[in-house]
Order: sequence, then C-alpha cells, then structure tokens
Amino acid sequence: MAPTSLDSCNLKVRVQPKAFRNRVDGFEDGTLRLRVTAPPAEGKANAEVIALLAKTLGLSKSRLEIVRGHNSRDKVVSIETLTEQEVHQRIKVIVSG
Repeated sequence: MAPTSLDSCNLKVRVQPKAFRNRVDGFEDGTLRLRVTAPPAEGKANAEVIALLAKTLGLSKSRLEIVRGHNSRDKVVSIETLTEQEVHQRIKVIVSG
C-alpha cells in the first residue's frame, strides 16, 4: 500500500450486514457504524459498504478501498481525496439530517 497523502485517510468502520436498509449511523468511539442489507458472503456486504460510503461522501467508488477486515465486521477503509476531518464533517451533516 502506498503511503497516504495529505488528502487521504483511513477510516475505521463497523458493519452490520443483513440489516433492514442501508444506513450510516454515525461515529461511536471513533468508529463509523454502518448497516447494509447485503449478506456477508461472496464480498456482497463489502461492495455495499463501498457503495454506501461513496454515495454518502460524494465520491466515486474507485476512491475507496477496504484495506483491512475483508472477512470481519470491523474494517479499515482508505479514502482518497478527503482528509479525516472532511470525512467527519460530511458524515455529521448526513447523520444530523
């Protein structure tokens, strides 16, 4: 993995698969909590995590990558073109409605 630039960050994510609907719940103890409808099989939940985050942050899916936790609920997602502060601000706006 290439070193992160100033305009990128790694985000800790906790995923609940097989949820009723796709949803961003917000941050809890520095970890973003997500719910996705896909089951945790054949990479379906991981694909929905990337799609949900991309839509939420206003980025293309190619700017996000799961770098750790492919087979776990706890993941680390690398996000290009945004700093950690920008990610937190965008998610806070979405969660607060």
